[in-house]
Amino acid sequence: MGAEELERYFPNRQLHVWIGSWNMGEHKTLSSPMTDFLLPESCKYVQNMYVVGTQENAMNRKEWEVLLQDTLGPMFVLFHSVSHGSLHLAVFIHRDLIWFCSVPEEDLVSTRAMTMVKTKGAIAISLSFFGTSMLFINCHLTSDQSKKRDRILDYEKIISGLKLPKSSRSSKDVTANFDCVYWCGDLNFRIERKKITVEQKVSEITERSIQNYDDLIKADQLTHILTEGRIFHGFQEGRITFPPTYKYDVSSNQFDTSNKSRIPSYTDRILFRSKKRNHISCLDYNSVMSVKVSDHKPVYGIYQMALKPSKEIRPSAAGHFDKEVYLKGKLFQLCVLKFYKFS
Repeated sequence: MGAEELERYFPNRQLHVWIGSWNMGEHKTLSSPMTDFLLPESCKYVQNMYVVGTQENAMNRKEWEVLLQDTLGPMFVLFHSVSHGSLHLAVFIHRDLIWFCSVPEEDLVSTRAMTMVKTKGAIAISLSFFGTSMLFINCHLTSDQSKKRDRILDYEKIISGLKLPKSSRSSKDVTANFDCVYWCGDLNFRIERKKITVEQKVSEITERSIQNYDDLIKADQLTHILTEGRIFHGFQEGRITFPPTYKYDVSSNQFDTSNKSRIPSYTDRILFRSKKRNHISCLDYNSVMSVKVSDHKPVYGIYQMALKPSKEIRPSAAGHFDKEVYLKGKLFQLCVLKFYKFS
């Protein structure tokens, strides 16, 4: 998988990657494809790779993966997935490209080791595509408006606790071991303003023809921490041009009206980092307001990533993918087609 082969398949040496994150709010059943999430109207073309991270995912693992497979269609295959408690992470790749992937590896860190139900922590998948090493992390950090320090401690535990790639020496920061890193999840950082103030501001912004959320972002805990350089060293985030992703009344786009009275916040985020400057560009970063089955809105990002040829021999995945999920996804599509044909 040297330079000649890379030039043949990717003349511009660019890979397009879709990353998505969604706290599903322990929703157990979804019958329709996640088209608005994975294949939004703003995207004119499908990407080369789709990475889906979910938190509070109470669905049967295979049923969720088949639903994703059905949404993406037969041109994509489930290359690898990992789950831990209510966390799930799946990597789908265009089926013509799986021959250029190394054997995937996975790891996990639980940040609440004493609890029976594993809802907080992180799961990760690593792989190399041609000569570019990648790490995908999906996490769920400590909740509550006031527990910013606990979230920082969660982050520190994750970067030191994940051991990837398996062949490397122990590292204080797993993200330093890879060319490109994508970190998504319910990071749970909040906006430090009163609920009524945030809601009024969002209402004002959404009525404008050009929507600018910068004033809200100035009060965002994670933005402050990134600016200070306390965590996520070297990471970037696409510009936020959408309303807070939490907390909504289920089945609506109405912010929380319960007695808990949560302050609307950007809890759901996608960050990225590359060893070499400008090797990842964010082309789109958005939320999906049409998904209403959870109190969180999904977020997704589309990224253009620089590729390099392989200079060393790495164990090849040799066309590996989850055939069971692929076949069930095709069967599901056939059943849907027959239903519409005879209904």
